[in-house]
Amino acid sequence: MADPCNFHDLATLSPEGRAALMKRADSDIGPFLDKVRPILAAVKAEGDKALSRFEKEFDHADIPPDRLLVTEAEFDAAFDALDGQVREAIEFAVKAIRSFHEEQLPEPMWLKEVSPGAFAGDRWHPIPSVGLYVPRGKGSFPSVTMMTAVPAVVAGVPEIAIFTPPAPDGTMDAGVLVAARTVGVSRIYKVGGSQAIAAAAYGTETVKRVNKIVGPGSPWIVAAKRLLADVVDVGLPAGPSEAIVFADGSVDGRIAGLDLLIEAEHGPDSSAYLVTASRKVAEEAMASLPGHWAAMTLPQRVEFSRAVLTGPRGGIVLAPSAEEAYRFINDYAPEHLELLSTEPFAHLGHITNAAEVLMGPHTPIVIANFVLGPNGVLPTGGWARSYGPLSVTDYMKRSSVGYVTSAAYPGLARRAKLLSEYEGFSSHANAVSGIRDRLLGSG
Repeated sequence: MADPCNFHDLATLSPEGRAALMKRADSDIGPFLDKVRPILAAVKAEGDKALSRFEKEFDHADIPPDRLLVTEAEFDAAFDALDGQVREAIEFAVKAIRSFHEEQLPEPMWLKEVSPGAFAGDRWHPIPSVGLYVPRGKGSFPSVTMMTAVPAVVAGVPEIAIFTPPAPDGTMDAGVLVAARTVGVSRIYKVGGSQAIAAAAYGTETVKRVNKIVGPGSPWIVAAKRLLADVVDVGLPAGPSEAIVFADGSVDGRIAGLDLLIEAEHGPDSSAYLVTASRKVAEEAMASLPGHWAAMTLPQRVEFSRAVLTGPRGGIVLAPSAEEAYRFINDYAPEHLELLSTEPFAHLGHITNAAEVLMGPHTPIVIANFVLGPNGVLPTGGWARSYGPLSVTDYMKRSSVGYVTSAAYPGLARRAKLLSEYEGFSSHANAVSGIRDRLLGSG
């Protein structure tokens, strides 16, 4: 019987084979760029009319141009339709996420005396407007709604809009609407895909143009953001889901196999690896997969995870040592990382590149995705090397503040004049020369 997923032995893998494991679905979005360009151009030229047409073409939903906004009646219907226990879970999650992100709020302004009589600091303001993209094609995502909207509200963004695709019958996901209203966002557009990114960037008759776009998505979304990066701030790179589950010999490999499926079930464009230096854990995880798949309720999710674990972006990776496992993880720079161990802090110090590190057998990715509090919108595609999770400050802008007293000015001016002359800027030098002294009446 064939193994249920890929098995990669780092000790025997060629450099080319190892490099292949690092590739993600959005690593080559060239074909998507060509498909997305005409969509962006049409939305820019035709506005709401193009959005309505593309919703019918891509989401199979008949949304007239004058019905792109979710109505109050639709919000009310969502609350009536959603199970009470799910509503309570959303309320719990919103509270936890809000509490976490309130701790991230910077001081509105700080000043420090950097030298006698000279002060410098920062001043923070919310971005005027943001567009939040909430995907739907492969699932329902009230979690993304909460993770993107809560920090925007905490940051004090005045205008917040959500873009999310409708179902083919034109209805909206009840969980998304309930989550949005619970957070405090009431402007939701029935628009998905790259056309939503274009609408947010350019604006239309109905859609207000935003200053920044936040939220994960498919390679179509990644391509649209890349093409519009000179029009609007497109935020951190957040593409298809990816995860590494690291497990040492102290844990049951069946748990490792269970958690390997968490991100793999998002879709066939996801990436998911179990990395371990324990052959016993690797074999236990491999053997557990058929049983875990049998316990899943949706055949589509089973097929998604099978496709990932038997495809080019998933499987079990056996490392010759813990050190080699750490090196693989840091080279990969995953979106999600689990440290499955009874002593996870022993491994934490070896990890430098991971957007999210979840420690111990009681902290699976699913807990963090929904109810723990830290943000679940994370950089993908290896961008965890230079980006962190979405945060309150992603919805804010920072201004530097300076103030120099008359007593501190002469010493600073003398040095600034010397550097201005060295760099060849005479107007710079003149602005802190005797000319200023005379104009100030002190020369």
